[in-house]
Amino acid sequence: MTVGRRKEGTWAWRLTGFVTLCVYIFMFAPIAATVILSFNASMFGGFPMTGFSLQWYGKLMANEAVLAAFRTSLWIAVLTAVVTTAIGVVTSFALVRFEFPGKQTLSTLVILPALVPETILGVGLLVLIKAVDQPRTMLLLVLGHILLAVPYVVLITQARMVGIRRVYEEAALSLGASRFSSFREITLPLLIPAVVAGALLAFTISFDNTSASLFWRPAGVETMPTQILSMLKISISPEINALGTVMILVTVGIPLIGGLLLQSLTRLKRRDEPKEEAR
Repeated sequence: MTVGRRKEGTWAWRLTGFVTLCVYIFMFAPIAATVILSFNASMFGGFPMTGFSLQWYGKLMANEAVLAAFRTSLWIAVLTAVVTTAIGVVTSFALVRFEFPGKQTLSTLVILPALVPETILGVGLLVLIKAVDQPRTMLLLVLGHILLAVPYVVLITQARMVGIRRVYEEAALSLGASRFSSFREITLPLLIPAVVAGALLAFTISFDNTSASLFWRPAGVETMPTQILSMLKISISPEINALGTVMILVTVGIPLIGGLLLQSLTRLKRRDEPKEEAR
């Protein structure tokens, strides 16, 4: 019986591994194909490749419409990351450390945009804008991106804030520090990993946003995702594959680089702590 159960368990793990592998192949094979075909020398994107070439990246860098869309997405994403990080830190600190009327309602309202599908939220806000006769502007587009990213930043910083013991802040307050000084000198340094993670996630959400940007962008303004969609309406060329590769590098590379830098800084800090204690 024991041998039979072991064999069943082994086959179950093998089957699970095989299914997992198939899922990963299904998810990442199109991405790999996009990256590979961006180096195809032929103007017709497809296999077999006729040669290796960087010409499509050169044409991409000379495409003023793509560069304008990239600049637009970049500054919107940076602004969204900065604003949502500030809002997320303050909101999570208030929700974790204080008790006040309407706390549960505020928590629900903050998380609500993450629970509603982006398309429904985009259409709903577009209908509201039309109802009040408000033209679509860059300010509304940025506010929409902030609205979509805030819940994720709040969730990340709130989870970290719960793990920070209140006694550290109380010790600083008992020694005469103001509440703001206690937050700046004690709480915020301990919260830095969550702050960095939230900022990177907000940047990625904003830079890679498609549905909301389609509904809220002003006329004549394109972001990177909407630029890709407009190019797909004309034709599918290796230039689009090159643009997709750039999007993949930005949305995946920046969080990875940020995570590696954060790990490096944490390791350096841990190495310096024994030296300071020895002194």
